[in-house]
Amino acid sequence: MTAHILNKKKILWILPPIILGIVFMGILKSGKQPPQLSETGEPVRVVRTLQIQKLDFTPIATGYGVVQPAQIWKSIAQVSGRIISMHPRLKDGEIITKGDVLFHIDPVDYELNLAQAETQLAELDVQLSNTKTSLKIEQRNLALATKEQQRLQKLVKKGGVSQSSADAAERTMLGSTSQVQNLKNSLSLIPSQRKLQLAKVTQAQRDLENTHIKAPFNMRVASLAIESDQYVSKGQQLFSGDSVDKVEIIAQVSMSSLKNLFFGQPDTPKDIQTLSQNISTITGFNPTVNLDMGNEQVASWQGKFLRFTDNVDSQTRTMGVVIEVESPLQKIIPGKRPPLSKGMFVEVSIAGYPQSNSIVIPRSSVRNGSTYVMNKENRLEVRTVQKLYDQKNQSIIAKGLEDGDLLVLTDLIPAVNGMLLKSVSSADNNLSSGE
Repeated sequence: MTAHILNKKKILWILPPIILGIVFMGILKSGKQPPQLSETGEPVRVVRTLQIQKLDFTPIATGYGVVQPAQIWKSIAQVSGRIISMHPRLKDGEIITKGDVLFHIDPVDYELNLAQAETQLAELDVQLSNTKTSLKIEQRNLALATKEQQRLQKLVKKGGVSQSSADAAERTMLGSTSQVQNLKNSLSLIPSQRKLQLAKVTQAQRDLENTHIKAPFNMRVASLAIESDQYVSKGQQLFSGDSVDKVEIIAQVSMSSLKNLFFGQPDTPKDIQTLSQNISTITGFNPTVNLDMGNEQVASWQGKFLRFTDNVDSQTRTMGVVIEVESPLQKIIPGKRPPLSKGMFVEVSIAGYPQSNSIVIPRSSVRNGSTYVMNKENRLEVRTVQKLYDQKNQSIIAKGLEDGDLLVLTDLIPAVNGMLLKSVSSADNNLSSGE
């Protein structure tokens, strides 16, 4: 009985798998197919792209320098004496107008010197007149003495007069001759004496004029070293004056940046004189002076290129570029643009000639001399390019890219020629013109 029950249990365990197998075979026979595996397509890389467009690009070189006056006048006493009056605004930092009298030195001694020199000149003129008159008289006396000597000499031969009378007449004639010669010598010296005396008068007049000094241009007073009633010596420096109509900045600019400014320029004249006289026009430089005001505020002034300095810094490889700004005090905007004053540290941006039809791309898109381009078949081309130069975050391309090319901005690792790409336009689709 027990054995029979166990056989029944074995049959119950075997039946379910057999039933499931029969059902599965029925399904297969009904025509249903098992699921198929899908085929995998060619991989596609999604990249950011930028369509290249030729544009007018302006090269810019940047340098830094310190503002200084275009003119610095050092006031030096040209005569000695006591200062008897001073301009009321003759103080450090004050601005004085051109032509204003700055100070007076006591002129009494110099007025006396001038009067004496003029008197001596007048005396010389009188002496000249008297000498001319005396010469005329002596010349007449000489003529009479000569005539008398000749008459007596004839009478001596005839025995009409003694020899002693003839000798006396000859001595008179010789005396008159000597007197005439002396007067002629005096007359010949008087022009030189008069010229010397006239120079003394001129010097005395100049000394008198130098007792009061006028401002040679609109200027700001600096380094004042005198007070009223102070005695000053000839050659003593009294103060200095900085011009306020113009200022200059000697900006140190790298040689490589300066070189970029000359791309696209017309031929330079070979004549040195023409080049030096017209260098501002020939270079076409357009400088802007910028002052960092803090809080992301920048004050700017339009400048003018004047010249290059005479040397290159061997350590920094920079050259000095002299920039001029006119009327810096008249361009004040309260709270926005202060007066451009001596000692300010400023940035100078120098724009060169605009270069038309330039191909400009992001600097980061040039990798080891090559760029990535997406061709018409949406496949990658690795192109070798030749750069003219770099400017900030941009590269100016000479060869290797054309107008309308689709530049790939995304870094591809690995970058394989011919790989399939999908373009997503770059958000930064406009490149700067360089300004």
